[in-house]
Parts: sequence; C-alpha cells; structure tokens
Amino acid sequence: MENLLGLLRIHIQRGVNLAVRDMRSSDPYLIVRMGKQKLKTRVVKKSVNPEWNEQLTLSIADPSLPILVSVYDKDTFSFDDKMGDAEFEIGPFIKALKMGFQGLEDGAIISKVQANKQNCLAEESCIIYSEGKLVQNMVLRLRNVECGEVELQLQWIDVPSSRGL
Repeated sequence: MENLLGLLRIHIQRGVNLAVRDMRSSDPYLIVRMGKQKLKTRVVKKSVNPEWNEQLTLSIADPSLPILVSVYDKDTFSFDDKMGDAEFEIGPFIKALKMGFQGLEDGAIISKVQANKQNCLAEESCIIYSEGKLVQNMVLRLRNVECGEVELQLQWIDVPSSRGL
C-alpha cells in the first residue's frame, strides 16, 4: 500500500447502556469500517454494558474518510440484530499530530472536539499527550437505536515505510 500514511489503533473499551435485543439482555459485538476495511470485536455474552477492551488497527491512506462503528447482537438461529451505529472523523486528531508535541508534559491537552449535532460525540472529546504519544478519548452516542454509547480511544502508529503525515 504505497499511499499508507500510518496506522490508527482504536482501543474499543466498552459499551454503556446498550439496547436489549434478546429477552433480558444482548450478546453485543462491534464492527469498525473505514473505506474497504472492516474489523470486528469478540462477542460479549449477556451484557448491555460489555467490556471489550480490544485493540483494532486500521491502515490510513485517506484521513478524510469517516470511520463507522456499528454494534450488533449475535443471534444463533437468525440474522444478527443491529444495536445502533456511530460515525466519526479523524481530521482533528490528524491535525493535532501534525502540530508536533515535543517538550509537552504528560497529560497536556492538545485540543478538544465539541459534541454537536453533526458528530456522534456524547461529550467533549480531548486529544491528549499521554506517555509519549497522542491519544484521543471518545464517547460515541449510538444512532438509529433507543439508547447506548461506545467508549474508545484513538492512537496513531507511525510506520517507517509509509509516506507519513
């Protein structure tokens, strides 16, 4: 992939107050899509507050593409039920990366992304310099469903053979 800029590691932390799709609970898993890439978490049985704590990694060639997060309920004998989706842009994160962060102290806030009607953020999202790297914490409010949020963290990984930012 000659257009590779780098890798985006997405730490899928947890789901909060997800919709019930089975009798009393759900068996949720999450799918992340960007362009033609598709990554999936494991299924957490019988939980509307699943703790995935999984790292998924996307190859970034076009940072203007949105990232779509979809949550599903795993069913054995029928199609999996959709439990909502959310979409986010990595533009603000890429912009913060390009600024450089040499000499910053641990915990320094580089920038903030406000929650609004155009994005799926449930609350303000901070881009922070932490332990020698830039990270962005996000709480995404799921759309097309009665309730639910997903907590995740973005982290950039430079690839030596890539064309870089």
